[in-house]
Amino acid sequence: MIKVCLADNHPVTHFGVKSYFKDHDQISIVANVGNFSMVRDILQTKEIDILILDLELEGLSSIFEVKSILKNFPKTKIVIFSDLAEQMYAPNAIKAGVSGYVHKTEKLETLGHSIVKVHEGKIIINETVRKNMALIAKQSKSERLYRKLSNREIEVLRYLSDGKKNNEISKILNLNEKTISTYKLRLLTKLNVTNLVDLVNKAKTLEII
Repeated sequence: MIKVCLADNHPVTHFGVKSYFKDHDQISIVANVGNFSMVRDILQTKEIDILILDLELEGLSSIFEVKSILKNFPKTKIVIFSDLAEQMYAPNAIKAGVSGYVHKTEKLETLGHSIVKVHEGKIIINETVRKNMALIAKQSKSERLYRKLSNREIEVLRYLSDGKKNNEISKILNLNEKTISTYKLRLLTKLNVTNLVDLVNKAKTLEII
């Protein structure tokens, strides 16, 4: 059996996933956690083949923390199960080392299929994302701007769009406030805007956030 841990904020998600896989012949949900601090504890005490992880999990502030989990627990593979925009987050998640990305609008059957394929060593992303990535070369310079953003810049942009100030973001990401200011300046430059309002609007237009 493929031993799976589900890390998600929402009890309804835990109930739905656990119920769906209750009698599955290949997948067993052996652990459920509701915040990121519990993920490491579970991985240290249980043998987990696949970690199903929501990028908006409480306590998870950075994709770099996901990379740390993969580094410290190399036998565990990660499948992202999230409702964040696939066009932006799936490619960066794969780049960080996760093995799959399933949007929460997909059927649980798709999640199950992905778990099995990832356990077999394959990389799973939605066909829509694959097509988007294939079309990047054909897009205009404006449409391709989001591809120039680093994982950290995307994170800073996301928090800026939520209305957080530089000092708040610095505490969340455990970075110097001047570093956050530098990322903000880079974002303004890369998205070719001059102020925060236009930055957030441009990001939304390009479906970065």
